[in-house]
Amino acid sequence: MLALKTLNDVFFTLAAGNRADAMVWLDASGQWRPISAAQVYQRVRAVAESLTAWGLVKGDRVAILSENRWEWAVADFACLALGVIDVPIYPTLTPEQIGVLLADSGTRVIFVSTKAQYEKIAKARQDMAAAGTRMALERIVMMDEAGTPDAVHFSSLVEGADARGAERDADFDRAAYDVKPGDLATLIYTSGTTGEPKGVMLTHGNIACNLNYSTAEFGFTMQDSCISFLPLSHVTARHLDYALFAQHAAVAYCSTIDKLPGAFAAIRPTILVAVPRVYEKVRQEAERRAAAQSPTKARIFAWALKTGKKHRDTIGAGDEPSSIGWKLANKLVYSKIRAGFGGRVRYFIAGGAPLGMDTAGWFADAGMRILEGYGLTETSPVVALNTPKAYRIGSVGRLLPNVECRVAEDGELLLRGPSIFRGYWQQAAATAESFDAEGWFRTGDIGHIDADGFLYITDRKKELIKTSGGKFIAPAPIENRLKSSYLVAQAALVGDKHKFASVLIAPNFPALEGWAKERGIAAATRRDLVADPQVVAEYEALIDRINASLANFETIKRFRLVPDEWTIDSGELTPSLKLKRRVVNEKYAAEIAAFYAENGASQS
Repeated sequence: MLALKTLNDVFFTLAAGNRADAMVWLDASGQWRPISAAQVYQRVRAVAESLTAWGLVKGDRVAILSENRWEWAVADFACLALGVIDVPIYPTLTPEQIGVLLADSGTRVIFVSTKAQYEKIAKARQDMAAAGTRMALERIVMMDEAGTPDAVHFSSLVEGADARGAERDADFDRAAYDVKPGDLATLIYTSGTTGEPKGVMLTHGNIACNLNYSTAEFGFTMQDSCISFLPLSHVTARHLDYALFAQHAAVAYCSTIDKLPGAFAAIRPTILVAVPRVYEKVRQEAERRAAAQSPTKARIFAWALKTGKKHRDTIGAGDEPSSIGWKLANKLVYSKIRAGFGGRVRYFIAGGAPLGMDTAGWFADAGMRILEGYGLTETSPVVALNTPKAYRIGSVGRLLPNVECRVAEDGELLLRGPSIFRGYWQQAAATAESFDAEGWFRTGDIGHIDADGFLYITDRKKELIKTSGGKFIAPAPIENRLKSSYLVAQAALVGDKHKFASVLIAPNFPALEGWAKERGIAAATRRDLVADPQVVAEYEALIDRINASLANFETIKRFRLVPDEWTIDSGELTPSLKLKRRVVNEKYAAEIAAFYAENGASQS
């Protein structure tokens, strides 16, 4: 098990590893380039020297606004080494949103990836100045080389750093070692599914102690590699990269999701960590392709999954079934699905949102055990995790040894331990509200622990739907069942204070358009497509199948197909791809009202 005290221990462990490809990145010509552990050390040292020359001291704030790339990690480690608090910002945010975060955090320097991100900062500065809001921002450092009037190029900060070779700087090392576990490491603004983002204050010790336990049973080694594609501005991705660096595994940076298939083929990672939506999309694409193939191949696909289901317990135990049927199904179907991930993944891990039993079961039936975990930004983040040694499908695993948990009378999970955050930045009232009188952190999640210690999360406390009959409905499990269909991209269950539940469905349009074309359905627009009677009937049949497995008070009585894709940019999803229910409810207020109008139709 790791024995980290601060995140600088991660950096020094990485630097001592002498690995030639500690980091790997994709250059403009499409070639993957390695960065050695020694080069990482020297580049971090060089960036830290520039920050010091600019007058930054321990406790100052530096923001990072960038897609995943090696410069992100180097800037992060440079801040941590100095005791500077870094502020990761999602690259999908608007200038207005970014400006609010920069002003609230008092950021003095910001690292940005591209000219497009630079222009967001310029716009935020202009708008803030016009509004009379003071910003502490002094410098912008840009990772790309595009010309800008006042940005410092990242390359100028690390120029000549690699030539230093393996030499160490005693003063730099000493300053980094002087950073204490109780010092603030980072200020992470939550994505805000229910309100305005709050800055979560995490110390070096919060994250370090969490790292010591989260991957203890995985046994990462120098033979392991992982593609860093989940946004590093999200605590889950950052935590994973730290864990890999601390165990000398290689990290390959993928800056955009469209490059991911090529990255899988080139890197062939052994570890995959993704949010549930990524796994859902893989499943949907596999099913879409199977449906589009010849009847014989479609039957083989269905037979393979049926065969796999008979061996789900064996897969869950981490073993490979020995039956001839499973081996044949593996050769014909499962291996092809795994090949899409590069063909070498030994650990599939999910976090960030509920995975759903349907998706977990489908992958298990295809020979891939997904180890689901649970955590929050406020918990550094891992609270519980299925591991290779302790796994139960449908659960989020057992609690980490350094986390205490109890279940309140209303089912809310309460947590205590050294990985729990210090509080919200400059929000004393919100901090106080998040803890009870005994110091237990209120997670806002509803769950329970079984007799064997496995934790199950059923829903968000604030998202439970209470019908006018007094029944509580957890929307996430039902939405996940809907999303198990390759025709559904997103779903939002509604019905709070009404007699029954209804649902808004955002179709998976590429799949739906293919489905419609095969059936000769012509639609000029997506609005026409979702109104087509055959399309409506197909989704109604899906809802009927799901309703058959629900309690009567949970069943979906009405639905509406919307002609829109729900995305981060359009506002319905958070950067970690969770549903923003408040946004959806406001955007589709008229459609929701129609569900509960007298004599409302099932699909209008």
